Amino acid sequence: MSYGDAIWYGGVIKGVDVPRRGYRWQGTLLVEVEDLGEIAVLMAGVIAQWFKEGDQVKIGLIEDPKKVGEHLVLGQNDFILDKVYDGDRIRVWPPFSKQVVIERSSYWNRSSIYRYRILAREAISERDLREVVSLEQYHYASKEVVVAVWRCPICGRFIESNTQPTCPDHGIPAKLQEIRGSLPSSRFLILELVDREPYEPKIVGYVRVDTPIPLMNRRIVENGRILIEKMIREKVFPKNWFHPTYWPLEDRKEILSRYRNLIDLYGSSSLARTVVGEEISGNALHRTNTSAARIARVVIHPDYRGDGLGVVAVKMAIEWIKSRRIPEMKKKKHVVETIAQMARYNPFFEKAGFKYLWDTGSGRPVLFYPITKEAEQIIGDFLKKDKYASKHGGRLYTSRIGTIQPITKNIVIKNLSKMYSSILDVRGLPEKLQEVLRAFGVERRLVERYVLRDVNFEIKPGEIVAVVGASGAGKTTLLRMIIGASMKKNDVRYKPNKGVIEIPENTRLSAFLPGELEPEFGQESLLEHMYVRLKDEAAAVELLNMVGLSDAVFYRARFTELSTGQKERAKLASILSTKPNLVVIDEFAAHLDPNTARRVARKIGVLARKMNITLIVSSNRSEILEALAPDSMIYVGYGTAYKIDLRNKSA
Repeated sequence: MSYGDAIWYGGVIKGVDVPRRGYRWQGTLLVEVEDLGEIAVLMAGVIAQWFKEGDQVKIGLIEDPKKVGEHLVLGQNDFILDKVYDGDRIRVWPPFSKQVVIERSSYWNRSSIYRYRILAREAISERDLREVVSLEQYHYASKEVVVAVWRCPICGRFIESNTQPTCPDHGIPAKLQEIRGSLPSSRFLILELVDREPYEPKIVGYVRVDTPIPLMNRRIVENGRILIEKMIREKVFPKNWFHPTYWPLEDRKEILSRYRNLIDLYGSSSLARTVVGEEISGNALHRTNTSAARIARVVIHPDYRGDGLGVVAVKMAIEWIKSRRIPEMKKKKHVVETIAQMARYNPFFEKAGFKYLWDTGSGRPVLFYPITKEAEQIIGDFLKKDKYASKHGGRLYTSRIGTIQPITKNIVIKNLSKMYSSILDVRGLPEKLQEVLRAFGVERRLVERYVLRDVNFEIKPGEIVAVVGASGAGKTTLLRMIIGASMKKNDVRYKPNKGVIEIPENTRLSAFLPGELEPEFGQESLLEHMYVRLKDEAAAVELLNMVGLSDAVFYRARFTELSTGQKERAKLASILSTKPNLVVIDEFAAHLDPNTARRVARKIGVLARKMNITLIVSSNRSEILEALAPDSMIYVGYGTAYKIDLRNKSA
């Protein structure tokens, strides 16, 4: 669209046509345009449904209307539309769309390691909403949970399914009607990866924005007693910021009665909710007019969580709400509210600028984001003056992992040598193979070689060290020597032939050598596995998030149910759950794809520095080394090992 070429006219809405079947992507406004007459304007139904006859608009024509029969018609790419409300112009069409670039930089020099180019845009097509269903289903993957309601376009039959079903009576695909928990008033903002590899998903997240809930009480715990303070929100903010909202208070009893009857009829609460929502939607949509919006849902693809995309999604939703006055497109917005139990375990709302105010009557945290100065002042005053809010000051999330007492002095390796010996004997092989080996002069031979010879270096407390070298060069052997000294192992594989390794007395080692030293998992869920070690459920969730297992599906999964890459991340989480101050990992992130490996390496590097962990890992993958941002590297090969300080560039 070329906005600069648009020719603007005043107009008034003469009619709205939004079919209840597939309404989110099908809608038509009949607009009486000055000097041009009536024009049928095609747009997404989820936007068109908010208009009513008599609404004033400004329409910018990019293309001339086309004559279709007796009517003039504007296609979705032919116009710009502003709603005129209380003297203000609110952009309605084209739908909100904004591109953002997220840089992930090196810990040391702030150079870019990798980046995301993301398009945040409103979901307006059936394909968009199917992507939302896919994400929602993945998030809630369970045989017991159905996340979508579909409807036959012929008979109107409702069907619950996680994938597009076929109507059993008419044999045609049903159309998506609703997504679990959403309302006809719900608006969806999706995050699309603009630059992506062929194996990466197109849509990596979404935010659902609703009108405010009709009632909100506050739960107070005082001297062991639970007190409920009624209508807390209206005591703090102006009442008209939250009313009239979508669910009308005056009709609440009738709506609940109808809802219960429909549950008996369909045997499903989600189907009953969909039908009730459809029945009341017309009047409810036109009556709704608040100065607040509610972020009801944020879902990020599990592979992209923990990398800031949740924060980006929330910030984009706030900008959408502020600029377009979502969802109603009427009053100026003052605040955005969210009610999110997950905010206790993940701080992305707070990182986006939300303030925790109170818990609902049922005990769920409520956070607010001030859009205007007036709202910011009200929230600030409440947090200072309220007896209970002044104690937390707007903060809900606190990291439960904390820091660890680092090793008290350097790890010192002096004149370390390790030799391996073996006897090659052709006896026992098939005769033909013996002949081949004898042709090369091999019959029986003692093979001795130094894997490491006279190695000297030191590793400082809190240092992140990458061990690199060709396959078979001795990287694993070097790690074994450090592990053996730390654990005081008598196994010959873990003891040097010569030299000394000095390990600080307070060392608490956690090591991962594939096939040798690995965490042990039973039939417990991952969350249980972590909780047993940490004795703190919030810390367990925090560590799982940090290694990229930030989906509740993984929390309740057993180790055996995970993919190879997920198992590797689970092992990392288990290693860190013992709160070691020295971590040694061989073949770090070896089974992860390049993009996932970057994300995990970056997060492990950040975590190690945050927790004062001395981290020693081996890897030859450039993307891992770049994201990990080691303080130093140890090069191993041909019996030697030497250390380079990357910060000072000195050996």
